[in-house]
Amino acid sequence: MGRALVLAEKPSVGRELAKVLNCNQKGNGCLMGAKYIVTWALGHLVTLADPEVYGEKYKTWRNEDLPMLPAKMELVVIRETAKQFGVVKGLLKMPEIDELIIATDAGREGELVARWIIQKAGWRKPIKRLWISSQTERAIKEGFANLKPGKDYERLYAAAECRAEADWLVGLNVTRALTCKYNAQLSAGRVQTPTLALVVEREEEIKRFVPKDYWTVNVTTSGFTLQWQDKASGQTRIFDKHKADELVSKVSGQNGTIIEVKKEAKKELPPLAYDLTELQRDANRKYGFSAKMTSSIMQQLYENHKLVSYPRTDSRYISEDIVATLPERLKSIAIGPYAELARNILKNKIIVTKRLVDNSKVTDHHAIIPTEEPVYLSKLSAEELKIYDLIVKRFIAVLSPAFEYEQTIVRLEIKGETFSAKGKIVKSKGWRVVYAGPDNIDDEAEGEEADQSLPAITKGDNLKAGAVKLLAGKTKPPARYTEAT
Repeated sequence: MGRALVLAEKPSVGRELAKVLNCNQKGNGCLMGAKYIVTWALGHLVTLADPEVYGEKYKTWRNEDLPMLPAKMELVVIRETAKQFGVVKGLLKMPEIDELIIATDAGREGELVARWIIQKAGWRKPIKRLWISSQTERAIKEGFANLKPGKDYERLYAAAECRAEADWLVGLNVTRALTCKYNAQLSAGRVQTPTLALVVEREEEIKRFVPKDYWTVNVTTSGFTLQWQDKASGQTRIFDKHKADELVSKVSGQNGTIIEVKKEAKKELPPLAYDLTELQRDANRKYGFSAKMTSSIMQQLYENHKLVSYPRTDSRYISEDIVATLPERLKSIAIGPYAELARNILKNKIIVTKRLVDNSKVTDHHAIIPTEEPVYLSKLSAEELKIYDLIVKRFIAVLSPAFEYEQTIVRLEIKGETFSAKGKIVKSKGWRVVYAGPDNIDDEAEGEEADQSLPAITKGDNLKAGAVKLLAGKTKPPARYTEAT
């Protein structure tokens, strides 16, 4: 019986796989065992050929030669990593190798890394796919016990190849066209150019923006503050200074009547679990981390520390098969600042709903959640700890009950003018207890108007207007885009 060749995306992952598969014999660019040989790429070893491969004329940039539309896109070995490609190709040609297991990153780009190597090396034998969402020993063993047929991922490969070819066709053609037309070194790209257009358009909006003065009128009475509201539109801003002054004069020192006291029980459901984009937004808002930096830290937490699931996911849900692992994941994070929060959930039966578990909303990978791996916070860098903290707190919040409160809206009428105030009485802190404290306010609550503590008042009560304040403000231009927006 022959052996299987396992192709990882990078040496560090290859060594982890080899350890689990008992491949302890060192070879040239590989690690060997009785059943498996583990080798690796160095990221992409093969890429799309440059234009010059399709004809000598493309060595010179000229508008008349555009667009460049090859009938068939060619692949070439990347010169800098050609040695490792030679190693992989040599292993693929060994007669004893009767099966290839793709163990590159379980995602679109990882699939492309492997498939281009396979295509360039001319591999024709069976292919299987290792598809795992964490790098723990347990996940690797379970993954190898449940290898998938390679054909199941051909559509993923097609999607990755389509994206790469679109980048080539749009990027290289438009870059050459712009450079030739304007006689300047310019670049364009399928994603880069529309993104730049959005930034430029927003900048033009900001330049065109003319700030307008406005005023608001607040009345303080019986220990709380109400704000004037237009009866028809609900608008609180007044753009006419004369009208604002008249309003202040009209209500100052006058008695008013409570015309409405509306109490409503409300529930605020927990936030959804993280996908990579949402995590990058929160890391940028809270810590100023760039999207690239957050991705890099996530890769360390996933690959080196094995503390989080696969990072490059676009799902904010988990599948049903993950539910059984939730108690173990909670136990692993029940340390340090998370101990009490995790144990409180473990005390009761874990209730999962469609807000967390939904097979139809999980494609390649589920949401980012902690693994069952033991946690040693002291081994994490300051930056890793910040990202891990976001993930753990979001995981606990998702499994926590709703935040419940009673909202009270009070409306006061003075001389035909309406003033309103909001108050909130918390009934159950629910998931918000996870974000308690001045340094842990959840971002989803940012920007909300602060609620006041309201006295016991009823409809029909008469109140005298105390201090009447006229507050000036200016309208603001649209905000510039950030990595969080």
